[in-house]
Amino acid sequence: MEKTLTAKTSKAPATSLEQSRYPDLLAAIDMGSNSFRLEIGQIAKGRYKRVEYLKETVRLGGGLDSHGMLTEEATQRGLACLAQFAQRLKGFAPWQVRAVATQTLREARNRDAFLQRADRVLGHRIEVIAGREEARLIYLGVSRLQPSELPRLVIDIGGRSTEMILGHGRTPIRKESFGVGSVSLSMQHFPQGAYTADNFRAAQIAAGAELEEALTLFERNQWQEALGSSGTVGAVSQILAANGITDGSITPEGLRWCMERCIEAGSAELLALPGLKPERKPVLAGGLCILYTLASHFDIEALRPAKGALRQGVIFDLDERVEAARNHRLLDPRDTSVRELQQRFRVDTTQAQRVRQRALSLWQELAEPQASTDGEHARELGWASALHEIGMMVSHHDHHRHSAYLLGHVDASSFSQSQLRRLATLVLGQRGELIKLVEHLQDQALMSQVLCLRLAIILHHARVDLPPRMVSLQRGRGRIKLVINKRWADQHPRTLHLLDEEVRRWGAQGRRQLDMSLVA
Repeated sequence: MEKTLTAKTSKAPATSLEQSRYPDLLAAIDMGSNSFRLEIGQIAKGRYKRVEYLKETVRLGGGLDSHGMLTEEATQRGLACLAQFAQRLKGFAPWQVRAVATQTLREARNRDAFLQRADRVLGHRIEVIAGREEARLIYLGVSRLQPSELPRLVIDIGGRSTEMILGHGRTPIRKESFGVGSVSLSMQHFPQGAYTADNFRAAQIAAGAELEEALTLFERNQWQEALGSSGTVGAVSQILAANGITDGSITPEGLRWCMERCIEAGSAELLALPGLKPERKPVLAGGLCILYTLASHFDIEALRPAKGALRQGVIFDLDERVEAARNHRLLDPRDTSVRELQQRFRVDTTQAQRVRQRALSLWQELAEPQASTDGEHARELGWASALHEIGMMVSHHDHHRHSAYLLGHVDASSFSQSQLRRLATLVLGQRGELIKLVEHLQDQALMSQVLCLRLAIILHHARVDLPPRMVSLQRGRGRIKLVINKRWADQHPRTLHLLDEEVRRWGAQGRRQLDMSLVA
């Protein structure tokens, strides 16, 4: 039965956030390798309530060819599902929706082409998240919906990756992602769904090889309970309970029973078990092998299904971002991550703050019409300013290139890979000729962010504070004017020289002209 969302107006968002028809709701889309899920939820007084849940078996992970390219057939399945989700999300503002993609799109060589099409179909930006960030969000969902003070191991077996998290309370202590999942293992070791004892043995060896490095990270003496999140664990739990093998807990004995039934059937097509859904058959064997490998290697006597999963973690994380946007005294979770990166790479935080304040001041004056209504572009500019010198730890020479590489490849909690790549582009463009940004020249918001960052760095190149009102930006028709106090400029000829060079560089790229004017 379809649910009808009722518009409410009791909790109006801050003026910086675009108005919504459903201001008290948040939505998460989990674009997994096997299934796509949409969850709409409400958080009130710290309590979570699911409003609606949709799931479609898409098998995006099964659509990666031998060259790591997502096939058009798999692409069309994904787009068709996202079109359905888009209908459900009509009336939702961008700040209420977060869509995350996992291992398949981390691997796909043509992911950018897919994401361009998918963004248009969904009507919301899709973020590709790193494996450790996926693990963090999984634990966030589990720990909020199933609180405990016991040290716990949380496992999530997806279509092409398996996440393992060691945590205590709401704090993830250690989190890792491994490149083996129910879809990939089933495709590799159970061709055409053939079930043999040799196939199961080979699949367990392959899973063990991938998971072996986790043995010391998640050894048995570090946790007291084990929980399993998401589809594979839920499916196996239902089979064991429906057949009276366990109460739904996943045990080594129960897993052996499941594998014996598979071998007896001989194939996925002929397998018929109470509790087994038809869409789970093609990937069941791979999931069983991963579970049995985990149970035997990590001495898991019973793995219980968890109440939370990635999609709820995404909603809880999104709620923290929304509250930070409404109440500027609260930190966005990504702000904490930026501070940790500054510490790790020994950033000159005083200089970073100078550049950040100047860049944001210029951005506000520029009033870029393409900027996001929720202030996300301003936050990105602030983070890029705070981290533009992290490459100094590698080398002062071409440090902007080192900074861009680090941001494009670092694990940064709460950031998606997509957003880190955008920050990498910003810091790459902080100096030098603009030709290196030729692929991004049509992105007006990004090029405006680059302009503000470059000007802020030039103005503070001497690493000293400056008078607050000695410079401003003015937008004209097709041109942007940099207005500088003449008296100050006369006293700083080297800065004026650098600004003249900057005017030349923007003139050379042709799409956006920068003028400079000195005023008394």
